Amino acid sequence: MEQQQTLVKPVSFSGIGLHSGNKVSMTFLPAPVGTGIRFRRVDLDGKPEVEARVENVTETNRSTTISKGSVKIHTVEHVLANFTGWGVDNAIVELDSNEPPIADGSAREYCKMIESAGIVAQTEKREPYRLTAPIELQLGETYMAAFPHDGFKLTCTSTDKQSRHTQYFTVELDTKTWEKELAHARTFCFFEEIEFLIKNGLVKGGSLENAVIIRDDAVLTNEPLRYPEEFVRHKMLDIVGDLSLIGRSLGAHIVAFKPSHAANCELARQIVAQMRKPLVAAQTFAPPPEKSAVVVESKAVETVVKDGATLDVMQVMKILPHRPPFLMVDKVTWIEGNKIKALKNVTMNEPYFAGHFPGHPIMPGVLQLEAIAQVAGILMLRQAENAGKIAYFMAAEEVKWRKPVHPGDTLIIDVELTKVRGKIGKAKGVCSVDGDPVSEAQVTFMLIDG
Repeated sequence: MEQQQTLVKPVSFSGIGLHSGNKVSMTFLPAPVGTGIRFRRVDLDGKPEVEARVENVTETNRSTTISKGSVKIHTVEHVLANFTGWGVDNAIVELDSNEPPIADGSAREYCKMIESAGIVAQTEKREPYRLTAPIELQLGETYMAAFPHDGFKLTCTSTDKQSRHTQYFTVELDTKTWEKELAHARTFCFFEEIEFLIKNGLVKGGSLENAVIIRDDAVLTNEPLRYPEEFVRHKMLDIVGDLSLIGRSLGAHIVAFKPSHAANCELARQIVAQMRKPLVAAQTFAPPPEKSAVVVESKAVETVVKDGATLDVMQVMKILPHRPPFLMVDKVTWIEGNKIKALKNVTMNEPYFAGHFPGHPIMPGVLQLEAIAQVAGILMLRQAENAGKIAYFMAAEEVKWRKPVHPGDTLIIDVELTKVRGKIGKAKGVCSVDGDPVSEAQVTFMLIDG
């Protein structure tokens, strides 16, 4: 187990806040063991502090805000991501305004601050939290999941409404990969969002000096893109910062599709809830399953999922661990080699129609991607050695949503398994209604032990 770390000496930087537009000076200070990361408002009486904990998150509109009473700190995610990336457990962030300086929209300047200050090990051990069970959440079009993992890995797909700028990236994050792979990715926004942001009192300090602007297929920037996938890498930078709000280093594989600050922070809350949940000991008193029973189940799955077979929903549920409302397969109508066809009856009883959208119900596109991944997972799970495993949707590429799907439609899901390597599978899927394609994508999914 590694030691906790803090800074060797104070270091400062000045600039303007992205959303407030205020001039601000920021200083990183060393802190004792067990302090965590705290923000201190030196411009207010008593120099009040706000701990960087998810319990203190009060706003997630375009950035993450933490508050305690009337004291607020806006846009904390980039600073927090930098401390996580460098492995700094304890530090005080002093500010003379309500928002850290945005610098160039990335964490580049913050990296320079850490390098200038230096890092020192402390006397107490670091206690990272490693997930004990997967966590999955759906928030609008955002899908996020966290899986047990020895290190801290991120896999992310980002895209806009027209799927013009779909990007995918994955990285095993540590102090070596942080600055190289994520820290220099700048914040970005779409041109059509700017008017809305200004009307809502945001991006008062925004410019091409600290953000990339996307207008249709054009990318407006004062320098070339720093990474081929700079947009999705910045989304991952935000995830790192928001998840640091659990208050401990994290051992997990985070998988995200169209992440947002709201979803990032909700995932952080669910991780904290798992951290606090007492371990369930009932399984200790139950005898382990007989090996022969596992073999019988494996053979049964292999026999059911065979060429020419059709599977009703009860048979599907013997293969997939998903259950309503997240089971996206009602029936498998055809299997042949690496190809499979299934269907999902879309009814008004689907719970997501309550909010997507009232008076105009549309099946979320991300759930069509989930359906493709589940159907592809059935093909992977036909192999005896994969029986009992769970297929998790990891990423999507070349995503296209062509037509809305409404209550009463029957969604036909055609999938071809294109690549299998160990526990990772890739597939091409097309969803259609009445013979017309409504969505398509290349999906990546992973099998883990159930």
